[in-house]
Amino acid sequence: MSIESIQNSLKRIAGKINTLTGSLSSIQRERLDLQAKIEDAQNRIQYILKRLPEQEDSRQMNLLGETAGAKIDDDHDSTTH
Repeated sequence: MSIESIQNSLKRIAGKINTLTGSLSSIQRERLDLQAKIEDAQNRIQYILKRLPEQEDSRQMNLLGETAGAKIDDDHDSTTH
């Protein structure tokens, strides 16, 4: 094996190492970005959960802006007429 062929092989290996190093850096950045997104999502979920009433709280959440009893009475009245 000549010195020239060894040098060419070393150049190819160095190029491959540079490519792998660049890919590894990119993967590490993507992983850090995903980790930050996951932590952000977890914080938002915790914020939402803290705003919900406790299970011991007997009050119901009024999501529709009306009472459940009034809705049932309205439905019952419309079917009996």
